[in-house]
Amino acid sequence: MKQFINILAILVAGIFVCSCDRSENPTTNNPEKTNPPATIKHNTTEKETKSVANISEKEVTKKEPVNKPEPKEIPKRKPYVPLTDEQLRSTLTPLQYQVTKHEATERPWTNKFDKHFEEGIYVCIISGEPLFSSKDKYDSGCGWPAFTKPINSKEIVSNTDFKIGYARTEVRAKTGNSHLGHVFPDGPQSKGGLRYCINSASLHFIPKDKLAEEGYGEYVQLFDANIREIPQ
Repeated sequence: MKQFINILAILVAGIFVCSCDRSENPTTNNPEKTNPPATIKHNTTEKETKSVANISEKEVTKKEPVNKPEPKEIPKRKPYVPLTDEQLRSTLTPLQYQVTKHEATERPWTNKFDKHFEEGIYVCIISGEPLFSSKDKYDSGCGWPAFTKPINSKEIVSNTDFKIGYARTEVRAKTGNSHLGHVFPDGPQSKGGLRYCINSASLHFIPKDKLAEEGYGEYVQLFDANIREIPQ
């Protein structure tokens, strides 16, 4: 009997020891816990991205703008310097000199600009001042260039002469003090009724496509369909 009690005591003691062992090591039979993967921080990447963005903005800001070609400057005419009589004789042809300085008249139908209708302007052969436009030129049948009006009325001076026995209205270029021809009241009525009958020898013609090159750029607009005349 005593032996049985001893065996029972040993069993109870063993059970107690096992229970204590399990309470002290609760995770013995649990699978090993794994640490969560370390979180990847993106701070460095974000900073680098911001730095690149800032550099790009600075580069764009610092980038020099594309230089556009400057508009070509329109040549200007040289100021007129009056010439002496001797200089005029050496500069002009004998006919040009006689017409402009001694009121001679060239032969009709054989002069340079009678049948000339190219677009452009006619300037004084002496001073270079604009006088007439091809837009106001017409074929009057008189044998000389005919215009309905001057391009700049301030450059035209009128005088009365009696050289052929009756009164006529002479027209002269103011700046060069040169004889041009005469004006008559038999021009086209729809254009004002005047006919400026001008000697070719008193004129120099500048084609439309040469106006800017020769210093008459402001007259290019005369040949715009929407512009009738240059403001004076």
